Amino acid sequence: MTVGELYLESLSTGIITPTELSWLTHGQDHFSRLEEATALRLGRLLDQGDIQLGCRLVCSDTPVSQAPAAGVLDEGIEPLGRQRHR
Repeated sequence: MTVGELYLESLSTGIITPTELSWLTHGQDHFSRLEEATALRLGRLLDQGDIQLGCRLVCSDTPVSQAPAAGVLDEGIEPLGRQRHR
């Protein structure tokens, strides 16, 4: 995973996992200037509450057509911090 992929995944789901955050902080000495800027943006999004520290539920054997609606997933994995979309 790259910093850009982590940024897009976190932005699209609203979640960053503790493992991903740990990877981000431990690898920052080797980041390019663009990756540093992206990591700073992720930190700001965390501070603002737009991205939450939590976990993502992934079911690889569930077809997309049978997956729960996006609103149900948002309610089921609401992480610590202020509530989103309220």
